[in-house]
Amino acid sequence: MQSAAAVRNALQSAKCRVMPNEVSPTEPTKGSRLENEEAPSALGDFTTTWSVIPLSLVAIGIGVLSAFVALALLRLIGLFTNLFFYQRWSSAFVSPAGHHLGATVILVPVVGALIIGFMARYGSERIRGHGIPEAIESILISGSRIEPRVAFLKPLSSAISIGSGGPFGAEGPIIMTGGAFGSMVAQFMHLTSSERKTLLVAGAAGGMSATFASPVAAVLLAVELLLFEWKPRSLIPVALASAAAAVTRRYIIGLGPLFAVPTHPIFIGPKGLLGCVLVGLLAGALSALLTVSVYAAEDFFGKLPIHWMWWPAFGGLVIGIGGWISPRALGVGYDSIEALLQGGMTVRVMLGLLAVKWIIWSISLSSGTSGGVLAPLLMMGGALGGAVATVLPNEGAGFWPLISMGAILGGTMRSPFTGVIFALELTHDVTVLLPLLVAAVIAHGFTVLTLRRSILTEKVARRGYHLSREYSVDPLEILFVREVMQTNIAVLPAKILAKDIAQSLRAGHRHGQQLYPVVDEEGRLAGVLTRGDLNRFAQEHRTEHDVRRIGELARLTPGTAYSDEPLRVVVYRMAETGLTRLPVVERETSGKLVGMVSLDDLLKARVHNMDAERRRERVLTLRQFFPRRFWRRRPN
Repeated sequence: MQSAAAVRNALQSAKCRVMPNEVSPTEPTKGSRLENEEAPSALGDFTTTWSVIPLSLVAIGIGVLSAFVALALLRLIGLFTNLFFYQRWSSAFVSPAGHHLGATVILVPVVGALIIGFMARYGSERIRGHGIPEAIESILISGSRIEPRVAFLKPLSSAISIGSGGPFGAEGPIIMTGGAFGSMVAQFMHLTSSERKTLLVAGAAGGMSATFASPVAAVLLAVELLLFEWKPRSLIPVALASAAAAVTRRYIIGLGPLFAVPTHPIFIGPKGLLGCVLVGLLAGALSALLTVSVYAAEDFFGKLPIHWMWWPAFGGLVIGIGGWISPRALGVGYDSIEALLQGGMTVRVMLGLLAVKWIIWSISLSSGTSGGVLAPLLMMGGALGGAVATVLPNEGAGFWPLISMGAILGGTMRSPFTGVIFALELTHDVTVLLPLLVAAVIAHGFTVLTLRRSILTEKVARRGYHLSREYSVDPLEILFVREVMQTNIAVLPAKILAKDIAQSLRAGHRHGQQLYPVVDEEGRLAGVLTRGDLNRFAQEHRTEHDVRRIGELARLTPGTAYSDEPLRVVVYRMAETGLTRLPVVERETSGKLVGMVSLDDLLKARVHNMDAERRRERVLTLRQFFPRRFWRRRPN
């Protein structure tokens, strides 16, 4: 029988120590679904499993489907453009700028806006807006579930909006529509929320790829704006869906590029690069102003004492007036973008187009109508580049409009790589890769420093949600349990009598530890006791005839940790079990106790990460590069 002094020694002096190089792999204990795959031999650069293969096959089918959806949307836009502006039944893609309606054109966008307001109120409110923010919201909030009716109402409302003169692009609606079809397919399958997200984004990327013949830019947009991760489990299916859509497009729509441009020089020189910096700054400033103007107009509409169903009609009236002044500002504007890239506009026309497009686009988009942002940004960016080309080095026709287009995409959407590759795939002009990179990154940096959110994420934030678009490796992924666990802990031998524990605690023993591992004579974990358990022993009446031992009263722990596990696994295990402290055992069949890890210990990883970001130090000095005698003072 153990004395009370011996028990106190067990509580105060029994220590558990482990050296990192003493760890060896073995079979995991039962009770956790995460352990089998996190043994040292199972750790790798990526966590993707074989389930990515069937998911990719489904994504390829969704990509093919998205191409036909894109074709249907383009045909619908052409049909409504012909009906509204030329009063003929045709699905040919035409520009509304050649109409002969005169001042009557002011009423055309109003009629289209009234139809959209009616569809939004009595069909689905989800058809209002850009399309991309709605897709983001579905991913973040709705578990990647989109209502089936959105898949039919969104392209129809967008076709009516653009066909009646709305200054929008087709990419936002097709992203939302393709995503809706991808989501519908996913909802028929037995999938996780993350897998549904992958298929939703696969549909969105496929739609954009088929619309603009831009498969790589579509994947980059998905990564930078929709997936909120860079993992093979989602990148592979999305990329294959985009590729499938691009291949299908070649048979049903045709080849790219969407815009033909003159040949530009491969090397532009220092002056040209400085010009790219200037264009990047101007595009960044315009991006910020566009974002501010859109949401300032949205705030104005929010104060109107009428139902939001009627807001698009006011936006349609502004579109009509602007289209009467500058017909080129109506519709998607692909013809105007191509004219800018060919150098076929005067500075006066470009500045007028920029001003009118800016006003009608920002007001009508804020009114809640349906349409995308990429094509209008391309037009306004091209007009800006063409206007400043008069003071920049001459690098060929359409060079500065093209650079400004990529820059304004990088600034407004906060997706610089998408802007660069999108401009390349639209024109197939790879000679401008370096200038595009400089301008897009400068514009991106300008808006990141001046605005908290982009034009796409601000709408999500205004609905009470927050998202971050900064991707980095989680410090919990690269740190191991052995680096933060406590090895100096008190343990209880299983053979100690419970009554001796009670006598020791009643004698005034206090210990700050919350969880006490119980070990057998060989140091193997036999169970745990909480501090509350020990306090109950002190309060209960124990007789001399009580011969129960601590090992009989110890709880079987629902979870343990291994010293060679990443901290991410331990966090997941704590979430599964509801525990905030776990005993750490060797990865051997013996299960020898080597330490304890708690939630507080896991915070050390975050502290380590913050220290790496905030603590500044000078590692090298000039003295290290010169001989010591060089620094000696020479006599006068």
